[in-house]
Amino acid sequence: MARCIPANLFIGSFPSLAEMKIAVVGVGVAGAYLINRLSDMHDVQVTGFERMPEEQHDAVCAWATCEKVDLNSDHVDLKLKGMVSYDKLKLIQDMVRGTDIRFGRAPRKEELEPDYDMILDATGFHRNYLPRLQDEMWIPCVQYKVKYAPGKEPFDDFYLRAFPSMTGYFWYFPLGNGYAHVGAGDFDKGHNRFVNEFMKKHECETLKKVGRPIRISPPANCEPFTDGRKTVGVGESIGTVFALLGEGIIPSTWCADLFVQNMHDLGAYRSAVLKKFEIYSQVFKFVQLKIQGKFNLVKNAGDMIKIYNHMRSHEDRYGMAVRMADMLKVAKI
Repeated sequence: MARCIPANLFIGSFPSLAEMKIAVVGVGVAGAYLINRLSDMHDVQVTGFERMPEEQHDAVCAWATCEKVDLNSDHVDLKLKGMVSYDKLKLIQDMVRGTDIRFGRAPRKEELEPDYDMILDATGFHRNYLPRLQDEMWIPCVQYKVKYAPGKEPFDDFYLRAFPSMTGYFWYFPLGNGYAHVGAGDFDKGHNRFVNEFMKKHECETLKKVGRPIRISPPANCEPFTDGRKTVGVGESIGTVFALLGEGIIPSTWCADLFVQNMHDLGAYRSAVLKKFEIYSQVFKFVQLKIQGKFNLVKNAGDMIKIYNHMRSHEDRYGMAVRMADMLKVAKI
């Protein structure tokens, strides 16, 4: 349930100015998409800030599809419906090409406030410019970019393996020519051991290692979305990750669109976000109960059916055929 947020945080929304100066902090997918959208508006001057130097800027996670998901000893063969993989970093670079990005800078909010009418926090998990959350759930993750010798790749396709009680999952995303992303996230913090065992079993050259947590708390648990002054959160900063799959890329762009549509009325923005991501609260409850070992198939059947109906009616969005038999398998992990 959403907490009660003081109304004055959403009163006095930003007026329409002759030219609004906006700072977008964090140039991941959410930030890059926002910069792209805002740069096309004639009454907005937008500047992006990214703490990593341009030559070190990279996409932390890969995004990919899978043809088989390993649920411990069981396998669920998923019929794909349009899922894709793509070069995430290249997408980000394409979205911000020709815009004003200040790489290697993570200015304090106090530095930005005098020069900008609005500050958009797209820093993801860190939520650096918004009030700290008191009650949230997140999953630590690690990912390696590796290279295998010819013919030594462990799989010729995408592969996911769920951990017991749905505390997280392992992923293997092939990138072509022997390259791959290998990683995992686990609420119980067993992901490093699992990945290390996998990499020891399947010898490879390690090219890069990154680690970051993923917030799986939904927007209803991530209020306030603003500091009540000039800062507004967008994307994972305010919980737009689908907890069941750990995917927040498309949802972050949805959130960015909602902001652009309601940028002069933050009360309307808050309402639109909570409505759009209402199902995420039920998904989060399901995952949370599974992690805590409190899920009961009979007692919580209603929530599971709602999640199934949602995913079943949005198969093209999730890129796979959704079957109740598979949902029951997931519930029994």
